Amino acid sequence: MRESLYQGRIVRLELEDGRWEIVRHDDAVAILARDPQGCVLGVWQRRPAIGTRTWELPAGLIDPGETPVQAAARELAEEVGLEGELRLRTRFYASPGFCDELVYLFEAHDLRPVVAAGDPEEELELEWREPAATYQAIADGAIATSGVTVIGLQLALDGGDEAPSRASPDVS
Repeated sequence: MRESLYQGRIVRLELEDGRWEIVRHDDAVAILARDPQGCVLGVWQRRPAIGTRTWELPAGLIDPGETPVQAAARELAEEVGLEGELRLRTRFYASPGFCDELVYLFEAHDLRPVVAAGDPEEELELEWREPAATYQAIADGAIATSGVTVIGLQLALDGGDEAPSRASPDVS
C-alpha cells in the first residue's frame, strides 16, 4: 500500500507499506562533451540543497513527452549553446535506496555552436576542465559535484568514446 505524503514541483514523497519512504522524481539526462584537447565541459551553478556551488556536466530533467535523447539535445543547447551527435553511454539510478530517478548519460560528438534560449531561472558559468585534474580536485574536496559528473569524468579518463560492449537500449 502506498500513501502520498507530499507533492512538489519536481518530487513526490510516498510511504510504502507504512515503512519505506520513496521519493518519486522525473528521470534526467547528463551530457559528457569534450573539446579536441580532451577537456570536459561543465557548468558552475549554485546548489541550495548543499549550500555551495558545484561544477557539473550539463544536465537536466526529461520533460513530459520527451525521449531521453531529445532531452539531452535540449539541455546541451539550453545550458551551453552546443549541439552534436549524442550517444547513450550508460544509465543508472541516482540514489536507489530512496529515489526512483533514472539518469541517462550521453556523450556528445561533433560539437557545434547553436543559438538556443537558456533557462532564465538558471545562472550557469561554463568552464572546460582537464578531466584528471578535475577528478583529483573532487577527490580532494576542492570542487563539489554530483555522482553523475564523477561517472562522466571516469568515462573521459578511460577514453570514453568507445561504444558499449552490448547494444544500448533504445532511448530515442
